[in-house]
Amino acid sequence: MAAKLERRLGAVDAVVIGLGAMMGAGVFAAFGPAAHAAGNGLLFGLAIAGIVAYCNATSSARLAALYPESGGAYVYGRRRLGPFWGHLAGWGFVVGKVASCAAMAMTFGSYVAPSHERLLAIAAVCSLTTVNYFGVRKTALATYAIVAVVLLALATVLVAVAFGEAASSSRLWPVVGASPSGIFRAAGYCFFAFAGYARIATLGEEVRDPERTIPRAISIALSIAFCVYLFVGIAALAGAGASELANASAPLMVAVEKGKLAFLAPVVRVGAAVASAGVLLSLIAGLSRTILAMARNDDLPTFFAAVHPRHHVPHRAELAVGALVVMVVALADLRQAIGFSSFTVLTYYAVANAAAWTLGMRWVPAVGFLGCVVLAFTLPLDAVVAGASVLATGALLRSMRSHRRRR
Repeated sequence: MAAKLERRLGAVDAVVIGLGAMMGAGVFAAFGPAAHAAGNGLLFGLAIAGIVAYCNATSSARLAALYPESGGAYVYGRRRLGPFWGHLAGWGFVVGKVASCAAMAMTFGSYVAPSHERLLAIAAVCSLTTVNYFGVRKTALATYAIVAVVLLALATVLVAVAFGEAASSSRLWPVVGASPSGIFRAAGYCFFAFAGYARIATLGEEVRDPERTIPRAISIALSIAFCVYLFVGIAALAGAGASELANASAPLMVAVEKGKLAFLAPVVRVGAAVASAGVLLSLIAGLSRTILAMARNDDLPTFFAAVHPRHHVPHRAELAVGALVVMVVALADLRQAIGFSSFTVLTYYAVANAAAWTLGMRWVPAVGFLGCVVLAFTLPLDAVVAGASVLATGALLRSMRSHRRRR
């Protein structure tokens, strides 16, 4: 019988872990590319991403309550659609989130010390893998502190823009430089910010009263994140304008530095570094749980199905994730990592919505599925080609593995 994880987390823990997974990616990494794609129409892109995320969250919450196990859409796809679709979702999640981890690690390094970006990124991956290795409860406690610092930094942005005397409502309206395709591409980048709510679903085996806790935690975390993103997006546009955001490596710092309260910019820099670390912490934990679930079903080597007898975590999977992310950090480009991650994670949620459709839900999973497909294929062509190729490789490897087992 497979070893079980321990149910240690309550509702507040689950909400905070979900916020820790979301806060940072969109605010500190995705607004620049979104502004480049859609100008000041990025707010429309943010709204579209929020709608798709709501549908995905609703579908995921319903499925997580029915199947409170580690693995998220990997489990839902297997149970509702068949092993192949479960494997596709799990593979998409694993490779996409490895890229997300690398992107967050490099964001951390670039904010702390740009000249030593990769070295600091690798150090962050090693440190946070160690935190996760010693238990999910410690992960939750660390995330509380991280979310508090991030919210303080974002509040600083709002105050600096509001009272810096450089903001202008003319930068918000009328919308210029935005086409429908650009707005959807911006939505694809902004979706990268919302994907963290799946972290709650992947904790299905570690949450107390999961049938009640998981749906509530997902809804609350997503609602809080959307409101924060909307206010910060408005402030960034009003403070700096779309063209400045599009060309900035640190768009929120640019918005702050435009006004008379520019001396607050270091607070934003620290917040960005902490936010990136928080997302990375949560992503590593979620990835290891999906690898655990796939290994239990022999979709990945069963070596990774082990749970540490003392710390109650999938320790082998944790170490494997850390090693993979370090490898990607050493080789990857930040913008390509974000696009690639968005494509594969949108595939993951498309499977989740298809699985929710089989439960009798109709318009929510239908909108979620269609939204995932549209956003995925409006991303840059290199991200689409790379993502589709990796997913096809995963499907081929599974087919070869199944063939060997039958023989």
